[in-house]
Amino acid sequence: MNNLDLKYCPSTLKEGFESFSPLALLRLFNGKKISHYLPFSLNSPAESTFKIQRISISGVQEKVSLLLDKHKLRLVEVSEHGQYILKPIPSSRFKAVEEIPANEHLTMQIARQVYKIETAENTMMFFPDNQPAYLTKRFDYHSDTTKLIVEDFATLAGKSSIKGGSSMKYEGSYEDMAMLVKKYVVAYSIEMEKLFRLVLFNYLFSNGDAHLKNFSLIESLNGDMILAPAYDLLCTRLHVNDDDMATADGLFSDDFETESFKANAFYTYDDFMCFSSKIGINEKRAKQIITFFQKDYLLIHQLIKHSFLSEESKIVYTNLYFDKLRRLNYLYSKH
Repeated sequence: MNNLDLKYCPSTLKEGFESFSPLALLRLFNGKKISHYLPFSLNSPAESTFKIQRISISGVQEKVSLLLDKHKLRLVEVSEHGQYILKPIPSSRFKAVEEIPANEHLTMQIARQVYKIETAENTMMFFPDNQPAYLTKRFDYHSDTTKLIVEDFATLAGKSSIKGGSSMKYEGSYEDMAMLVKKYVVAYSIEMEKLFRLVLFNYLFSNGDAHLKNFSLIESLNGDMILAPAYDLLCTRLHVNDDDMATADGLFSDDFETESFKANAFYTYDDFMCFSSKIGINEKRAKQIITFFQKDYLLIHQLIKHSFLSEESKIVYTNLYFDKLRRLNYLYSKH
């Protein structure tokens, strides 16, 4: 089988690279020259080591733990901790299932490059038969040796699958999640803005899987808890007809609805301004943040164009984005 004819870096999607750019190699592999081809196949005996975790759309798939050994990625052995998580095409019946790796990669790159959201390092990788997979670098180890404390929001909220079943991660609201930040983070005002931006991003890019387990706090090098880098970001609407919000109660606690939502049945500028007020973000700052998300950026379309999505999916992805952009720019009342 012929190798892929790449025109863009498989990580940053920057033009003019037939493999990883120097920046991508530095961020992902500490500068080591690594091939974008994996040195093993899905049909190899290594397949039996895949750890299957069923976590709705972004995780109904095999997850493979890898580490960097000299200039190659390999599967971890017993007693070793992985440095990377590889997610091949999942075995499921979602629409355009073969494009889930490209979707997650594109969405993560948009979050980082356009909206300056801190994300887990990530890239597209390819098996010897050219099948794509999504690779992300773990962020819970310092210098690859010291394990940092990471707690997802389901754990912080005292929820577990034993008590609440698999649906427990969808319980509550984003307002409830914000209160967890206030409870567990000392410098919570800074982290609250990060959470607000991430909630806005997930809405804008139709990520209906941004549930409790897909947000975490991580121990900083100073020992404080801060919001962990974003992970598992993808446009779920490309594959399933899901809700705008992953949380059962949406943005607000206690069945609260704005007048705008009552009139439109979808979230608009008014809802996010109200949400920002409820979680303690200064009105001026909230307006600045939302205004930034209300604008259309050329880089978004360049990244979509350079992505590994099919041409058809690129159109759908763009249309979904434009639909949410219109909603976010809709004003029900004057401010």
